[in-house]
Amino acid sequence: MTTMNRQHVETTMRAVVQHRYGGPEVLALETVPAPVPKADEILVAVHAADVASGDVRVMRGEPKLLRAFFGLRRPRVPTVGRDIAGVVVAIGAGVTRFSVGDRVCGESSQGGWAELVALPERFAVRVPDHVGFADAATLPVSAGTALQGLRLAGIDPVRRAGADTAEGGEARPRLLVIGASGGVGGFAVQLAALAGCEVVGVGSADKAEHVLALGASAALDRRTAWASAEPEGSYDAVFDLAGAQALGELARLVRRGGTVVLSAGGDDGWLGPMPRLLAATVRNPFTPVALRPLAAARDVADLEALVGLVADGRIRSMIDRVVPLAEAASAARDFLAGRVRGKLVLEAR
Repeated sequence: MTTMNRQHVETTMRAVVQHRYGGPEVLALETVPAPVPKADEILVAVHAADVASGDVRVMRGEPKLLRAFFGLRRPRVPTVGRDIAGVVVAIGAGVTRFSVGDRVCGESSQGGWAELVALPERFAVRVPDHVGFADAATLPVSAGTALQGLRLAGIDPVRRAGADTAEGGEARPRLLVIGASGGVGGFAVQLAALAGCEVVGVGSADKAEHVLALGASAALDRRTAWASAEPEGSYDAVFDLAGAQALGELARLVRRGGTVVLSAGGDDGWLGPMPRLLAATVRNPFTPVALRPLAAARDVADLEALVGLVADGRIRSMIDRVVPLAEAASAARDFLAGRVRGKLVLEAR
């Protein structure tokens, strides 16, 4: 596609490629043709790419329902990865918001674990000079999902950032985040605390210090019977990112009229969390609390707000470590083994 403006761009690039579904062993660094941006796309020289749970699920082709969309026998797009940050090196003929040389981040549809990515202009935002590429790359999916999940729970961190109490001097809302030590959970803890909530996080005992440092007032060990030990109606909302507790058990933890936000759950190898989320939808009208499945979507306004919060130092990216693109298989292995606190980022250049 003819471009309006471009730097010299190589016709090939390095990318992490897989030719079949499986574990980290299916990943390999290969030289492949570089993408060419369409009229509404920008071509980004990737400096950093996030490693997220969705990437690992697509890598493994699990749940198998995913294969109907990503390729039945092998991935239709052989390179996974959605969250990227880097520099614009070419723009499509219809692009109006960006120029060559702009620092950007955004969520691609796949292909992020590579040196170059073609990204629709409408899904990209500018990154200030003082915000690192690795920091920016953690935001689109993980922080965006956290923000949209909190809104489902009636908490808007962007509107109420910095509030210490609820309006009218009422007690601070209490939020329970299950899966608080991960990427989405860690951002949820920070954003809710920023909005003035009292946050309790559930995670591994060895990651409790990490959860507390993000702004939680307490950290519960997921390996204990923590849910039965919590009094009935202890929270105004629960944000469940793990899916280990029954719906009734989660509902018991929330006051009448409160909310349970569901973003995971179920060990069904074919359908993943879908049966559980469907059950919540069916059960919702007959439950004294709201059971709300979360379907996060790309939202450029949300991403701009999140980049602004990082730029202002109000939230942080929680990067555990940054590893070279060539070590993507090792990074995926560590992610699956639970050896990551917060975020793991690939450095592409």
